[in-house]
Amino acid sequence: MSFITLVLLAALIISVFVVGAQVVPTGIEYVAAKRAIDRAKTGNTVAEIQQAFDRSAAIDDITSITGKDLDIRKNGDKVIVSFAYVREIHLIGPAYLVMKYSAQTN
Repeated sequence: MSFITLVLLAALIISVFVVGAQVVPTGIEYVAAKRAIDRAKTGNTVAEIQQAFDRSAAIDDITSITGKDLDIRKNGDKVIVSFAYVREIHLIGPAYLVMKYSAQTN
């Protein structure tokens, strides 16, 4: 293995680590938001569901969405709470990594 190959391999590993370090927190936030809507759907009114989500968001540090961003609807006797949002991570120059997150309760 030549020195140039070693340097290029190290640069590739470092860049993957840097991007991964920015992607993992967004995934953790998404999982926390899914848990928060599952807990919030037990509310009786739209305002109660939004407030329950906002309380969970404050505890779990969810900053991408708020209770007002939730789509709350009723299907028969079941309350369905859903959300969708986009996160962008700047890579280099005009390049961005775009992640689209969405979830809904059952």
